[in-house]
Amino acid sequence: MSSSFRKVKLILLIILSANLIVAILKIVMGNIINSTSMTADGFHSLTDGSSNIVGLVGIHFASKPVDEDHPYGHKKFETLSGLFISAMLILIGGKVVLESANRIFNPVVLDITVESLLVLLLTLCINIFVCLFEYRKGKKLNSQILISDSMHTRSDIYISLGVLVSIICIKLGLPSVIDPIVSIVVSGFIFHTAYEIFMYNSSILVDKAVVDTETIRNIVLSFEQVKDIHKIRSRGSESDLHIDMHIMMEPNISVEASHQLIHLIEERIRQDINDNIHLIAHLEPYRDKEQRQRESCCHIGNSQG
Repeated sequence: MSSSFRKVKLILLIILSANLIVAILKIVMGNIINSTSMTADGFHSLTDGSSNIVGLVGIHFASKPVDEDHPYGHKKFETLSGLFISAMLILIGGKVVLESANRIFNPVVLDITVESLLVLLLTLCINIFVCLFEYRKGKKLNSQILISDSMHTRSDIYISLGVLVSIICIKLGLPSVIDPIVSIVVSGFIFHTAYEIFMYNSSILVDKAVVDTETIRNIVLSFEQVKDIHKIRSRGSESDLHIDMHIMMEPNISVEASHQLIHLIEERIRQDINDNIHLIAHLEPYRDKEQRQRESCCHIGNSQG
């Protein structure tokens, strides 16, 4: 396992511990005060912990080296883990909606205490720390699973704020029905987060373009030996970025010089765009307009002959 994957694994283990503490505190306190919104928030936090476990499993497979059956490596297992987290969130969101609907028709009086407010504030602070820490580490390590998981945790922050508002509103005298209504809002955040994670990871699986083609074109054309460039494509993720293109050069340049030029272009792209670049360049001899016209006429003449 590479040092990068080991760091991601360690971060996931740390965040798993934090999420389990947050989830247990919310669920216990939510049951004590009969708050569906806080209990729902607790179960949502529990999915953060389970998503960490999913991430650990994904990292285990993604860190495997290249083999005969997987010549491009196993990194897309990390992407699959993100999609699995999205599916988990959809199921949890549906559960919250059903429980909230039941509470609307069968309201329960909440027993709100100072302790419950303190627990909510404490877990909110933990969520903010976890979200910022995980997202920054995800960007630094180019880890899809850390970024996806931080998006998951980010929704907890907004959800906890909603629960806090509902508790304060009930404390101020509003009816208890406000609690299941907030729970439905909570489910909306869960569904939205599931959608964001799904779109983020599915774009990698369907080979969505990652880098602007004009950016690549400008970099490659900055080398005077390059006369033109076309068929620029990019796919993958920030941790595993693949770019291929057709480069047109003077036909009298040697194979060795062409090989060296491609290495220089690849290094420049790594410096300007991303260090995790895999470049494939198809070299073509450059012909100006007059040469192409002459070759075309010769081809027609030979065909007629």
